[in-house]
Amino acid sequence: MQITLERTGGFAGITRKKTFDTAILPVNEANDVLRLATAADLFNLPDQIPSPHPQSDRFQYKLTVEDNGKQHTIIVSEAGLPGTLRPLIEWLNNAAVQR
Repeated sequence: MQITLERTGGFAGITRKKTFDTAILPVNEANDVLRLATAADLFNLPDQIPSPHPQSDRFQYKLTVEDNGKQHTIIVSEAGLPGTLRPLIEWLNNAAVQR
């Protein structure tokens, strides 16, 4: 599975993009990503998840997942993150900073 996270917005308006491939991640990290991706049910989420209360200077995430020949992209604002997706976004954000 490959997951690309692109984060835009925030106070500085800086874009950060990082791709994670479970085939080359360390086994424990790959297992974490797969577990979080499964819990988020990525392929069944809508293409866009709007915020119920839009706010300026919040992050916006574009998440593209590719697995077994399928691809799905989700665009979601920080304020609109569903609870099932938040742990995956947080993991990916933290890992992107460490790499």
